[in-house]
Amino acid sequence: MSTATIPHPGVRFPPPLIFASAFLAGWLLQRRWPLAIFPRDRGSELEIAGAILLGAGLAFTFWGLATFHLHRTAILPHRPAMRIVQSGPYRISRNPMYVGLTAAYIGLTFMLNDLWPLLLLPAALVLLRRFVIAREERYLISAFPVEYGAYVKRVRRWL
Repeated sequence: MSTATIPHPGVRFPPPLIFASAFLAGWLLQRRWPLAIFPRDRGSELEIAGAILLGAGLAFTFWGLATFHLHRTAILPHRPAMRIVQSGPYRISRNPMYVGLTAAYIGLTFMLNDLWPLLLLPAALVLLRRFVIAREERYLISAFPVEYGAYVKRVRRWL
């Protein structure tokens, strides 16, 4: 059990809302001012690439969720973590759920061939880094200073 001076990460909303909000804003812009990623005649290749990215991203996200569930630690970022999970996708990335959501987001934009949501993705990632990941990392270093410090040195934030 943790002896953190910070009781939890302090993220009061589900992080996937950042992705959903950016995508919705991009979709609305796309309806008003349509911009394609690639010429429309290349749609089938783009749809296939998008479907692969979407599927792989969702699989990586759910693998991260399932690994947290298996280790019985908090999935929701407004609850305290019980331990540092370092198995499964957490051997590859400290944030596999966010990596997966990013890949799924890109895949969906490719499938739709919509440029606006893709243009808004960097803003979503900046918000995610600032308002979610930074808070989670501050909390984890407070709760598990030695273990999380070693983990950070060994595993990248993204990939």
